[in-house]
Amino acid sequence: MDLKKNYVASAQRYADSDNMYVRCGESGVLLPKISLGFWHNFGGYDAYERSRDIVHCAFDNGITHLDLANNYGPPYGSAEETFGRLMDDDLRPYRDELFIATKAGYDMWPGPYGNWGSRKYLMASLDQSLRRMHLDYVDLFYSHRYDPATPLEETLQALVDIVRSGKALYVGVSRWPLEALKFADEYLRARDVPLLIYQGRLNLLDREPQETGIIDYCAQHGIGFISFSPLAQGLLTDRYLDGIPEGSRMTHEKHLRSEMLTPQLLAQLRQWNDDARQNGQPLAEYALRWILQQRGVTSVLVGASSVDQLKTNLRAVR
Repeated sequence: MDLKKNYVASAQRYADSDNMYVRCGESGVLLPKISLGFWHNFGGYDAYERSRDIVHCAFDNGITHLDLANNYGPPYGSAEETFGRLMDDDLRPYRDELFIATKAGYDMWPGPYGNWGSRKYLMASLDQSLRRMHLDYVDLFYSHRYDPATPLEETLQALVDIVRSGKALYVGVSRWPLEALKFADEYLRARDVPLLIYQGRLNLLDREPQETGIIDYCAQHGIGFISFSPLAQGLLTDRYLDGIPEGSRMTHEKHLRSEMLTPQLLAQLRQWNDDARQNGQPLAEYALRWILQQRGVTSVLVGASSVDQLKTNLRAVR
């Protein structure tokens, strides 16, 4: 008998609530400081039981926010399918304790209607996502990227209508430039569907949302901010301090190339690691704590390939 079929969440999952949750902008939503992203490790080529163990660990430790997108996998759609299976196996009794996000904006299916920010694409994609995830609605739906060719009004009105249809409770944008963010904020606020959150890449190696004024704007206008890739896909861990290990993501991943690990970067990583060790922290914890200390940051999205890795990341809020 598979005892995991009888999963019961830890009774202590909210024991550290006062320290774990942050109000998202000026909304009624509290998000965990550490949220779980499904970009990697939850696709069709990943072991389901490992993904399941990671999600159990996350929820048992108060991580209520799970972040997905239509094309997470690989293959496309498979991370949402994994989540749908998790809903059926384990999470259905806890649906109202979870804050589930998905997105659309990058390529998902062939032809002119499976990409970018048109009304047709966003609405069709969300319908597909709900079927894969075995949900009636998501808590948060994002425009995954800025579309310079589609009128902003079209993209944003689609988000408004999605909320009014009941298929999403809140909306967000990811990686939009500052001027487009300002337009979105004003447009959505005028239609009583305020922008809940902005998702951007912020870490020790990439501070663009700070440098371009995005985080300041969000803080000033009651919009939450959530950081993705907080560990720079593993660079901000101890994995690369002695070079590129065999079998690491950098040896076979198109998003993390070996030429990125320059002597200058390696020296900086080692300096940060020394600083972390002086504080009794691993580099990953040091990097996550830095983000959470920045003004305007609500949460960081971590990916995890194991329960142990997730527990290490959780130390950043303990």
